[in-house]
Amino acid sequence: MIYTFSINTEKENMYDITKNVQKAVDESGVKNGIAVVYTPHTTAAITINENADKYVVMDILFGLNTFLHNRPEFLHDEGNSSAHLKSSLVGCSEQAFVEEGKLVLGVWQSFFFCEFDGPRTRKYMVKVIEC
Repeated sequence: MIYTFSINTEKENMYDITKNVQKAVDESGVKNGIAVVYTPHTTAAITINENADKYVVMDILFGLNTFLHNRPEFLHDEGNSSAHLKSSLVGCSEQAFVEEGKLVLGVWQSFFFCEFDGPRTRKYMVKVIEC
């Protein structure tokens, strides 16, 4: 089963979605396997990174914007080419092991939904696979 979640985003930000990913694991009943998190949007992404210090998210966004900012040379009509580049660089999916019904993440790690365009109503999906 695929679990689908909706998220309302701001222009550019990263949102901790770990609780919803764990909720999908809980509802799936899978005790040992893999949780795959995916977003079908071309200007958004999914990543796993630190959630202990709020400045990590700010630094990631600052870093991406430093070398992937919109440029007048970009040809895409919507004017959001940098959001497409960031999405491609970060990626549209992540996965983590599930052991004894819990996500296997490092002490400081969380799943993040990355909005690079917005504001939008977005979705992401979780598939929990038993293995």
